[in-house]
Amino acid sequence: MVFPHQLFLELDSLPMFTVLRKFTIPLTLLLEAIILGKQYSLSIILSVLAIVLGAFIAAGSDLTFNWEGYVFVFLNDIFTAANGVYTKQKMDPKELGKYGVLFYNACFMLIPTVIISVSTGDFQQATEFSHWKNVLFIVQFLLSCLLGFLLMYSTALCSYYNSALTTAVVGAIKNVSVAYIGMLVGGDYIFSLLNFIGLNICMAGGLRYSFLTLSSQSKPKQPVDEESLPLDLKS
Repeated sequence: MVFPHQLFLELDSLPMFTVLRKFTIPLTLLLEAIILGKQYSLSIILSVLAIVLGAFIAAGSDLTFNWEGYVFVFLNDIFTAANGVYTKQKMDPKELGKYGVLFYNACFMLIPTVIISVSTGDFQQATEFSHWKNVLFIVQFLLSCLLGFLLMYSTALCSYYNSALTTAVVGAIKNVSVAYIGMLVGGDYIFSLLNFIGLNICMAGGLRYSFLTLSSQSKPKQPVDEESLPLDLKS
């Protein structure tokens, strides 16, 4: 099983890893059109492409090529997009609903998680961990579990009230926001004009998408002209 940090090690390039992960967004758009039958305007599509283009420009000064790493990251993108779209589909009240999706997702992952942790030795290391009696560690561990649950719940709510594509775009905007904060805090950001321009294009595409989505949701529905309805549909 390949995890995100292992994908980064395969690529050995954080900028290229960031670029390739952005392909989750157009893949989500494509799968929503195929599976859910959604149709997006040209403006929405262009804003999504702007996010991907900005990521390419931001990583333009550090392009690497590694077949194994590329394959693993693209597979991760496909599975992430498929997970978001099918989660949105199953959140229909006629299906599992948002709470049902969270519950069954946790149940289905319980057995694979135990098997993987035992086979890799993580389970034994956890049972032999020396700080299980440390109150401070226990509090921090429980807070970590709580925040993990809140993250999953927030992601599910975002997909439920919006779309899988919106959830993917919000994740991209969050990553760019972290990059902006890293320019001011931490002191480890190395300024590059190409990288800075790419980040701004990414953020502009994300903000444009958010504006189009919010404006479309705030538009009042057109009243139905009862005179044009058939007799059996009039109130």
